[in-house]
Amino acid sequence: MKLIKLPEVLGLTAKSRSTHYSEIHEGVMTPPVKIGGENSQSVAWPEYEINAINAARIAGKSDAEIRNLVAALVADRQSIRGA
Repeated sequence: MKLIKLPEVLGLTAKSRSTHYSEIHEGVMTPPVKIGGENSQSVAWPEYEINAINAARIAGKSDAEIRNLVAALVADRQSIRGA
């Protein structure tokens, strides 16, 4: 599983930093994953999540459908953590 940093995410989505973080707040983009230690502020995104959201956009899915996808992707993180 590949983790990618913000500049690569922005390149894949063709969005600005402010739009990207607005979309996280709106629930149409997954939040970042902490990749450093407890006190680290370093974050990244699982590449497959970004690809899944892009594929949904390309397929013409509505924001409501993408919110459901994002919720499922975030829930999947919980199952990975519990594994």
